[in-house]
Amino acid sequence: MRALVWLLAVFAAAVALVIFGRVDDGYALFVYPPYRVEISLLFFVVLLLAAFAVLYVAARLVFHVVALPVHVRGFRERRRRDRAQAALAGALQAYFEGRYARAEKEAGAAYEAKIWPGLAAVIAARAAHEMRNFQERDQWFERAARAGEGAQVARLVSQAALALEDRDFVAARDALRSLHASGPRHIATLRMLLRAERGAQDWEEVLRIAAQLAKRDAIAPALAEEYRAQAHIELLARAALDRTALAERWRRIPSGERANPRIAAAAARHAAQLGAASLAREMLEQGLAAEWSATLVALYGEMPRLEAPAQPEEARLRIERAEKWLREHPQDPQLLSALGRLCARAGLWGKAQNYLEASLSFEPTRAAHLELARLYERLERSADAAAQFRRAAELP
Repeated sequence: MRALVWLLAVFAAAVALVIFGRVDDGYALFVYPPYRVEISLLFFVVLLLAAFAVLYVAARLVFHVVALPVHVRGFRERRRRDRAQAALAGALQAYFEGRYARAEKEAGAAYEAKIWPGLAAVIAARAAHEMRNFQERDQWFERAARAGEGAQVARLVSQAALALEDRDFVAARDALRSLHASGPRHIATLRMLLRAERGAQDWEEVLRIAAQLAKRDAIAPALAEEYRAQAHIELLARAALDRTALAERWRRIPSGERANPRIAAAAARHAAQLGAASLAREMLEQGLAAEWSATLVALYGEMPRLEAPAQPEEARLRIERAEKWLREHPQDPQLLSALGRLCARAGLWGKAQNYLEASLSFEPTRAAHLELARLYERLERSADAAAQFRRAAELP
């Protein structure tokens, strides 16, 4: 289209010159003593146009000659960039195809071309890791670190991912913490950090990150609850050497999470082993008040056996509390069995026998048979004890 426009313009100019030559009788006079030159005005205009064209062509030629080194450098730079981009694309394709040696070679070529060297170094590092060349991997990561800020996020995320793959949780955590210290926390890296903190057993961080991810709907609520329960149980275990520390740790757990049977059971066991009978009872009762759990009920009956020395007042309080629960759950075999064990520990043989037999009438369990057998032994009823032991052994 542009060529057609120029052709029409040239023809129009030629026609205009012809018409101008026919209708115009003007001339141009040049005097330079003793010379005198007279030419037609049309010819003078043609000469001017020709001179302009010659000068323009000459100026363009000189400009191109002078700028030739710049054009050559630009051409070489474009060719180098194209080759580097092709090498980088080839490295990515080879990496995803599982051809890691070729991927590292292509990424090395892209790195040498200085086009996105940081990204090329990261790809080469990941390819070297897949070939278990850990020394080369670390060298490539060092080159990526020196390549500038452009690829630092990719470098740190890659280092963390590879460390997690090798179960080097501390190294993964350090890389991700460095990443989060200098930029926003993305969901993907937060998930990685949660895994690293769990592996490194930094349970306070696990609690915080799991809550943060759950708030952003980044993990399933059940999974977040599981992670938080695990963290609380581990932190309770760390505080299990001191009664005050254990009570403080228990109070720091949100009230809604204390109802988790696993958390309440773990806390109560630690308190019982420390001889904190009232604290253990409080923990189990809080858990059962929030959610009725057969596990906690069974543990409520086992507490006197775990505690030393025996505390008669605690036994009385537990029996009273369990009998109140029995009004709400009169046919709960676990509660009846727990009451039987509590009464047996308190020396209330008749009530213990009644509760244990009632529990077995609703659900025969090995634990209840064994508890009743031991009770019969204390009462010197050997035949009845043997029968209960036999029934316990016959249960699947």
